[in-house]
Amino acid sequence: MISVENLKVEFGVEPLFEGVSYVINPRDRIALVGKNGAGKTTMLRILAGLQPPTDGIVSIPKDTRVCYLPQVMKLSDTRSVREETMSVFKRKSGEAEMTDDDGEAYRQLAEMERTLKGLGFRADDLDRPTSEFSGGWRMRIELAKLLLQHPDVLLLDEPTNHLDIDSIQWLEGFLARNGKAVMLVSHDRAFINNVTNRTIEISCGTIYDYRVKYDEFVRLRRERREQQLRAYENQQREIAETREFIERFRYKPTKAVQVQSRIKWLEKVVPIKVDEEDRSQLRLKFQPAQRSGNYPVICDDVRKAYGDHVVFSGVNLTIKRGEKVAFVGRNGEGKTTLVKCIMGEIPFDGKLTIGHNVTIGYFAQNQAQLLDEELTVFDTIDRAAVGDIRLKIRDILGAFMFGGEASDKKVKVLSGGERSRLAMIKLLLESVNLLILDEPTNHLDMRSKDVLKEAIRDFGGTVIVVSHDREFLDGLVSKVYEFADGHVREHLGGIYDYLRKAPIQQASPLPFPKGKGAQQERVPINEKNATGQAAPFPSGEGRGEAYEARKEQLKQRKKLERAVEEAEKKVTKLEAELKELEGWMATPSGAANTALYESYAQLKEQLSAAETAWEEAMMKLEEI
Repeated sequence: MISVENLKVEFGVEPLFEGVSYVINPRDRIALVGKNGAGKTTMLRILAGLQPPTDGIVSIPKDTRVCYLPQVMKLSDTRSVREETMSVFKRKSGEAEMTDDDGEAYRQLAEMERTLKGLGFRADDLDRPTSEFSGGWRMRIELAKLLLQHPDVLLLDEPTNHLDIDSIQWLEGFLARNGKAVMLVSHDRAFINNVTNRTIEISCGTIYDYRVKYDEFVRLRRERREQQLRAYENQQREIAETREFIERFRYKPTKAVQVQSRIKWLEKVVPIKVDEEDRSQLRLKFQPAQRSGNYPVICDDVRKAYGDHVVFSGVNLTIKRGEKVAFVGRNGEGKTTLVKCIMGEIPFDGKLTIGHNVTIGYFAQNQAQLLDEELTVFDTIDRAAVGDIRLKIRDILGAFMFGGEASDKKVKVLSGGERSRLAMIKLLLESVNLLILDEPTNHLDMRSKDVLKEAIRDFGGTVIVVSHDREFLDGLVSKVYEFADGHVREHLGGIYDYLRKAPIQQASPLPFPKGKGAQQERVPINEKNATGQAAPFPSGEGRGEAYEARKEQLKQRKKLERAVEEAEKKVTKLEAELKELEGWMATPSGAANTALYESYAQLKEQLSAAETAWEEAMMKLEEI
């Protein structure tokens, strides 16, 4: 679908990467990984046609639609959410307006509403101006617009940064069912494991391509680095022995030929590169603090409202000393608002008690704005550090992506993400016994998240974490507070215990508009309604008919799911046969064998037919 050949990108003396070649195939769901600065975003921009490479070719067929979601974009639209999202259909179809008689238009409307609902929007949000929404919510609108275009290749740069757990899980399901190619950059380990089936790593100026999920890639990468290290050590030993031989026999005529041969060998040696060492095992500890009272935070009937809008009410919770708890829920349900109540930053109704001898360490996005802009990164941490930890400042900075020259940058030239990471390091050095962390992982790579998670796990005080990162919360918290519908509910256990007890329902269409051509929303068998109860069957004469209709729908769905699975197996089998055949054709004897080329052409036709069958089955499954 997309072919990349001998790609090279230069920004300075050393190329960012060079000699990069790979192919993006239909249904490839690729995780693009590598350390910060390796060139992941640059690669996405090149594939999207927004940045030319220094050298090399990117071949994209004319009929291939490529859509790109960047980390940051300038948004200046003034339409409603509905109008802005529906604009993608007008651009695609060229239709001026939608009419009641247009069945295709109603299908588009239903798809638009289903997508926006999956990404967290409510029915009454759709007619609000987009200008009323925060940057994160407007990025969701842009993501919805991309998904609704059904691109052949979808390029996503950190798509989960502005999503809550519900929306992330919906997006995982959408991408898994979509059947088109995806390449994404993400530091959300659970997300990329659930979505991708291939991992491409940019490292040491080249790429390593693994047709496996991220966790399996991590294991294979570790083995690869061990092999690189052994090869590097052997090469260094051979170089040292060669140089010793040259010095020893340089002036002996009988050894002149051998000496010259070794000198030429040294000149031609290509040094073996070893992937940057993974320093995620660096252990950091929060500074020890005084012991707090038994109950650092107690809420009694806490209520917060802005005018007529009640954010939450009747909040009753007690957080004990040493507990590590998570605040989860859709964006806008009040997680950060309750944190601000605990911090005393905003007024509220009810009683909220902060326990005896509690000292709070608070991380929020605005913490980054409080840094001294005239200090360097190193000086900022050097002034905050006390005791033996000052001997490890360089290691700490490296673990949070401030290694080398980056530590000498002034704060005023740092990006928002870099400032957030620096503020997080400062918090690590504070002496507190209650940590409140509001989305601490948004600007951290996986290595940095592992370092932070281990430090929090070893922390002897109390922790409140507001986060949508399931893998970060897993094994870290023992209690989850769910924010939903103006209430806060307590769930004992870890994040996956909570998610198993309260599974995210598949997003169904919002109500269709009334009028000619409108349809009634169907509720699948066993689907729960908004109250959490099983949706009741219709009473009276229609009950039997509705039951049979739903039963038939479920039967058809299972049949289509089997068809999709069988088609996918056939495609995988044919792709493997083609790859094996390509290997034979690459040999001297195979290149001269015309029968191989005939077989190859036949297999390509079979693969094309199998892919068509798979796509048709997927489309029917989506429709039902």
